[in-house]
Amino acid sequence: MLHTPAPAILAPAVINYSLVKVYPHDTSSYTQGLIWQNNTMYEGTGWRGVSKLRTVDINTGKPIKQISLPDTVFGEGIAILNNKIYQLTYQEHKVYVYDLSSFKKLQEFEWPYEGWGLTTNGKQLIISTGDSNLYFVNPENFHIERTVGVSDNNGYVPNLNELEYVNGSIYANVYETDYIIKINPETGHVDGKVDMSSLLQKAGATYDPRQVDAGYVLNGIAYDAAKNSFYITGKRWPILCEVKFN
Repeated sequence: MLHTPAPAILAPAVINYSLVKVYPHDTSSYTQGLIWQNNTMYEGTGWRGVSKLRTVDINTGKPIKQISLPDTVFGEGIAILNNKIYQLTYQEHKVYVYDLSSFKKLQEFEWPYEGWGLTTNGKQLIISTGDSNLYFVNPENFHIERTVGVSDNNGYVPNLNELEYVNGSIYANVYETDYIIKINPETGHVDGKVDMSSLLQKAGATYDPRQVDAGYVLNGIAYDAAKNSFYITGKRWPILCEVKFN
């Protein structure tokens, strides 16, 4: 019996970017989540003892409003849905839910895995846990409704971190790399890949934070629909970059 070979899985398309503008970024912010909504930058930061949820003045990098997480908690990704802001924790198995305008804590959910990145498709929350899976979660009860494995032509892609849902695709930082990948949320296939290894140099950063600490990596993706621009930063980076993908 003849078997028809399965079609080859295409390698991700190369996505290029252009640098639009460079803004300051607070170097005390171990950036875990980044959102641009209603002309406001929201940032969730990590590290035990200094984890925060804040709004930021994009022109100065300074916080406008912020709350601190308990000292024992390591903050992770954030997402906004239905006038609430959700914040993951790293290994504490908790998800905090706040009122979007006041940051008043409304409730807590339990989460069985590590928390890494968080975004939303407008109905569900989408969570990464540091491996190759994305979990689609009901925001009302935090039950997992669907799991998608992310893969490219070389197999599953691990270390998925900060997430941003944009125009039907999910953009993800791949932890400890200089890559942002574009994921099809239905199939998990990586449709595109952006190499941002030269971003700091292009932006004229006075130093590379990864030479201060290897953990100060690229992490943080926000999307400005009005400009069709992305805001990109990293953990304790001195700059926030507005870029356009093309």
